[in-house]
Amino acid sequence: MKNLRVVIITGLSGSGKSTALRALEDVGFFCVDNLPVVLLPKLLSLTVQSSPEIKKVAMVMDLRQKSFLDKYKNIFKGLKEKGYKIEILFLEATEESLLRRFSETRRNHPLSAKSSIMDGIRKEVEKLSPLRQMADKIIDTTQTNVHQLKDAVQRQYYSVSSRKKMFVSVISFGYRYGLPADADIVMDVRFLPNPYYVEGLKSFNGHHGAVEKYVLDNPESKEFLKRSLDMMNFLIPLYAKEGKVRLNIAVGCTGGRHRSVVMANQFTSHLQEMKYVVHATHRDISKS
Repeated sequence: MKNLRVVIITGLSGSGKSTALRALEDVGFFCVDNLPVVLLPKLLSLTVQSSPEIKKVAMVMDLRQKSFLDKYKNIFKGLKEKGYKIEILFLEATEESLLRRFSETRRNHPLSAKSSIMDGIRKEVEKLSPLRQMADKIIDTTQTNVHQLKDAVQRQYYSVSSRKKMFVSVISFGYRYGLPADADIVMDVRFLPNPYYVEGLKSFNGHHGAVEKYVLDNPESKEFLKRSLDMMNFLIPLYAKEGKVRLNIAVGCTGGRHRSVVMANQFTSHLQEMKYVVHATHRDISKS
């Protein structure tokens, strides 16, 4: 039995496959988008032979590839017979919600070149029906936003050992642009000295060494950081104990470029040292 977990993400166009792929990438999967199905055996063989450190791979495959519908059954069957652990995740949504998503993004459905988008959606449902029946897991994304879908996918594919260490998302933001909608914990660092008003620091962001030193090199910052990390050490295991698998920590300053970035980086480093799976995002760092 080959020690490689393979997740094939497929399903209806507009159902959130790219979001699902990013969700798995965030929890340690090696990910490939829109891989031609005929290349799958070669990719898996090379991964096993040349990259044994990779234990989990995920890829999006769908009917954007013209040969996909004709070849996926035999290829998946052959790989399973060779001992590969192939799992199929199928995403779907109602016709009405898919139509709305295509209208909002102004994108064409891959099967609507000579017909309406709704006709394309219905053709795809019909063509993918046999694949849906093969699926190991089916997620209906009709009522989910991107954050809820990421949570649902990660909950499905966390290993037992991974569940012991919660996935933590750390995001820096600027209050002038609004709070992150999915934040579980919000840290306000606007009370700290602001590099924006220091000659020579304004043009840099929180990744710059001089900005970091300015923010951290005062008693208030040191005390805040100590108490914040103590609080996280206390809270996160309690959240995990209650079954929460993803925690979103938001750190905000006025513009989201200096103080919040420095503190978000400090939180991220600490959580990585604690062996949590951490993903850091600096939402407003490029805004003026």
